[in-house]
Amino acid sequence: MLLSDTLISARDVLKIVQQDEPALFLGSAFMTVGIVTEAFCLLRRRFDELMVWLGMFAFLYGFRMWLDTGLLHLSFENQEFFKQLRWAANFTVPVPAFLFFQSSGLLARRGKAVTVLLSAVFLSLAAAVFVAGRLPVLHTINNALVIAALPWVVLRTFLLGKRDHDFVVLRWGLVCFVALVLWDNTLGPRLLRFSIEPYGFAVLLGCLGYVAARRTLARDEALREIQSELEIARNIQVSILPGDFPESTSFRVAAKYVPMTAVAGDFYDFLATDAKHAGLLIADVSGHGVPAALIASMVKMSAAAQRGSADKPAELLRGMNASLCGNTQGQYVTAAYAYLDAQARELRYAAAGHPSLLLLRAGRVVEVTENGLLLAAAGDAVYTEVSVGLEPGDRLLLYTDGLLEAKNAGGEMFGEALLSAALQKTSKLPPGEAVELILGEVQRWARAQEDDLTALVCDFVEA
Repeated sequence: MLLSDTLISARDVLKIVQQDEPALFLGSAFMTVGIVTEAFCLLRRRFDELMVWLGMFAFLYGFRMWLDTGLLHLSFENQEFFKQLRWAANFTVPVPAFLFFQSSGLLARRGKAVTVLLSAVFLSLAAAVFVAGRLPVLHTINNALVIAALPWVVLRTFLLGKRDHDFVVLRWGLVCFVALVLWDNTLGPRLLRFSIEPYGFAVLLGCLGYVAARRTLARDEALREIQSELEIARNIQVSILPGDFPESTSFRVAAKYVPMTAVAGDFYDFLATDAKHAGLLIADVSGHGVPAALIASMVKMSAAAQRGSADKPAELLRGMNASLCGNTQGQYVTAAYAYLDAQARELRYAAAGHPSLLLLRAGRVVEVTENGLLLAAAGDAVYTEVSVGLEPGDRLLLYTDGLLEAKNAGGEMFGEALLSAALQKTSKLPPGEAVELILGEVQRWARAQEDDLTALVCDFVEA
């Protein structure tokens, strides 16, 4: 008898497992979709309402299917907590569902209050199971709300009147799911021995996956187009920068520009380039990205228009300011201009809100400062210039504030002292290597590049 009972029991278990196969498979699939969706949101480090509620909806729906299987009933049939958990799960599933419908735009703005109210009721029903027990009235309330609310959701999708392809797919997936939910909560138990609602949910998830895949592909295509356009913009921006400084018996010049993004707002140019004269301009547009790059191209044009004043730094900046003022959409430009005259052994310098020029002479660094108002800030801004004598062997450094403001892991800025020290280290290097050393020191200091970096070195080699 014992052997016979054991065999009957084993057959019963096998029969239950076979009956549960669809629910176990679909429940596992839904829970996996939910876990993957939530993991994706965590990896993005961004709270995406649509994805979060969809992930919770899928996981709880699959979890409820597992709790309803005969195999788990057989395993925990004498545990009241398990039975309460089954009921509570049934009441909890609609909460992320309605939050998802609201986030996806299916319920419009007025549906938000209804969503909050329904969520509060469903959660209260779940809590009541653990407080008052498995009261039949709780199931009645839950079924009544689901039967009343889901047709309203479907009706809202038709009243919204949207006709784009993705919305139509989502709408009919939702119609299929809601129809099978209503069937299982009304006539289904009387006419069928099994639930068909999960298949409607599978159809809905399939529709959502299709829409998500289409939108992902569309975003990827848009991203590729943006990247292509940024590459073109980067090439254009590089083209507005001058090439190598022409060979000169008096000056050796090197410059390097390291943008923080594909395109940015730092700019430099050579406005005077004959054997005995050099005009060196450096500028920094506020902000980053494409807007700053566009304004940098405006700076180039405004500087080119002032070449007739290349030997008068203050006049050159005044002319640039006049042409830029009112045309930069509220963004400002800092600039510095140095004019070197080998015959007169003179440096004339003016700036507009820009960091000081550094002069390395005989191993000692001296700041050259003569600042006026930022360019494009006021049309009547006045600029002045300072004159400094030049000696053979002098090295000048023009740079943007990205060098000074680079921060290490402790939040300390690179600053003028370290920049001066880096310049001193370059005393025996040619200008090109000097620029590389200075920018390398800044990049090693900084935990991350948070601004554009530009440095221009000029050596005066003879009178």
